Amino acid sequence: MMSTGAFFASFIEPFFFKRRIKTIEIVLGLLVIMGLYIIFNFESQYTLGIIYALISAFLSALFSVLNGLFIKKHEANTISFYQLLFGVLGVTIYLLFTQKFSIEFFQLQTSDWIYLFILSSICTAYAFIASVQVMRYLTPYTVMLTINLEPIYAIILALLIFGEKEQMNPEFYYGACIVLIVVLLNGVLKNVSSIKKKIIKK
Repeated sequence: MMSTGAFFASFIEPFFFKRRIKTIEIVLGLLVIMGLYIIFNFESQYTLGIIYALISAFLSALFSVLNGLFIKKHEANTISFYQLLFGVLGVTIYLLFTQKFSIEFFQLQTSDWIYLFILSSICTAYAFIASVQVMRYLTPYTVMLTINLEPIYAIILALLIFGEKEQMNPEFYYGACIVLIVVLLNGVLKNVSSIKKKIIKK
C-alpha cells in the first residue's frame, strides 16, 4: 500500500505547484500499485495494516511535495538537518513518555554499533540529503514513483546475500517488470515533454 504514494502525489503536487492534474500520472501511479500488489499479494486479513500504510503513503507524498517547494529556497543539507533533528527529538520524546529508554537499550555489540553507523550515515543521512537535492531536477511525483523500486532492490539484494534461502516466485518478476517499465516510461514521457517545451520556446 506504500506504493500509493505516487498516486497521492499525482493529486497533491498539482495543488501546491499550481498546475493541472495529469491523467498520465494517475494512470502510472495505479499501474505501480498493481505491480507491487502482484509482488506481495496483499490479503484482506491485514486491513488495519493496509489503512496505516495508506495514511503513511499519503503523508510521505505530502512530505515529498513540501520538500520540492523547500528546495527552491533552501539547501538540501539545511532542510535535511532540521527534518532529521526534529525526527530524532520526536522519537526521543516518544520513548521517554512510553518509558522504553533503559540501559539495555544502549547495550549493543561492537558489530551492531558499526552497522548502526553505516545505516545512519550512508543509508539514512546521505540518502536523505540526496533525495532532497535531486528534487532540484525531478518533480516530487517522479521521486515518489522511483521510490517504488526500493522493495525490488531489497528483494534482489536478499537473493544475492542469502542465495537459495530467498526464492522468488513468478509473480515477483511480473510485478517488478511492471514497476520498472512504469518508472522508465515516466522518465521518457517527462523528457519528451521537456524537449517539446524547449522547441516551443525557440
